[in-house]
Amino acid sequence: MRARLSDIAQQAEVSEATVSRVLNDRPGVAPETRQAVLTALDVLGYERPARLRKRCAGLVGLVVPELDNPIFPAFAQIIESALAPTGFTPVLCTQTPGGIREDEYVEMLLDRQVSGIVFVSGLHADTAADHERYRALIARPLPVVMVNGYAPNLPAPFISCDDREAAELAVTHLVALGHRRIGLITGPNRFVPVQRKVAGYTAAMRRCTDVSEAELTELTELSLFGVEGGEAAATRLLDRGVTGLICGSDPMALGAIRAARQRGLAVPRDISVVGYDDSPLMAFTDPPLTTMRQPVAAMAVAAVQALVDEINGHAAPHSEYLFRPELVVRGSTAVARTPSVDPGAPTPSPLAVSV
Repeated sequence: MRARLSDIAQQAEVSEATVSRVLNDRPGVAPETRQAVLTALDVLGYERPARLRKRCAGLVGLVVPELDNPIFPAFAQIIESALAPTGFTPVLCTQTPGGIREDEYVEMLLDRQVSGIVFVSGLHADTAADHERYRALIARPLPVVMVNGYAPNLPAPFISCDDREAAELAVTHLVALGHRRIGLITGPNRFVPVQRKVAGYTAAMRRCTDVSEAELTELTELSLFGVEGGEAAATRLLDRGVTGLICGSDPMALGAIRAARQRGLAVPRDISVVGYDDSPLMAFTDPPLTTMRQPVAAMAVAAVQALVDEINGHAAPHSEYLFRPELVVRGSTAVARTPSVDPGAPTPSPLAVSV
């Protein structure tokens, strides 16, 4: 082995210690030097170690939380397309309730010697999760990029949509239509995107309406992500007399529309609903959904570029890149109805809903 190291080192014009580090896949070797050693192996007819052969296959991990929400397949598709010209192929890992967890997928990806991992809405977005799992990956070193969910204590590139601005734009849109009693439906508060949406909603409601702090609290409903969570939260908010609903995802917005219809209310005649993501097919729902568009294509391309730069040794800045959302106005929002009240009739309760 000593002679082999010497031959390889001479061919690559590096030290034997450097050859050893490359063969054992250890950190601290520049990408061009690592490539020179691998080329020397090939030229001299030596077989590459298995771990290095696998890594040369050009695999990267892509971990997404689910496929039920159409926004995640959209991310996966564009990331795959953006990776193709770079020579890398994604290994898609999808979590399901009661199925394989993120950490188990990561172990599988490490066994395959992937060159890097993109996490979309992973545990990095959960403030209650232990982020030591990511520090261990970064220390290997393994290039990682995080999409949607910022953890300032992790030295990695983060790609996010500006959730705070999205909530503010949604409130401004509904206020311009004459709505004042506007509810917010989103997921559990431990997630960074949820915290930002709540902050943006609260700031805009304070700025644009005269709703009290106590009312803001009762107009905010944190529920489970998905259609069912949106429906349950909307049912509670309809009891409180809202005329507009801002939802943390498009599936939640569809659940809110279902809750309104179960009460005999029409969207948008009686209640306006705003979604979030502009996931595929939202333009074809009944009614077509007004939503905050997440710039998935731009975010996915940026994530791929950051990952490939990290893999090639050109470290991307370890900070958060914020992408601006876009308000897409369709048929689920309209001018707030002004209830016609008989002057001789008693004043209705603020919780009453005009049908």
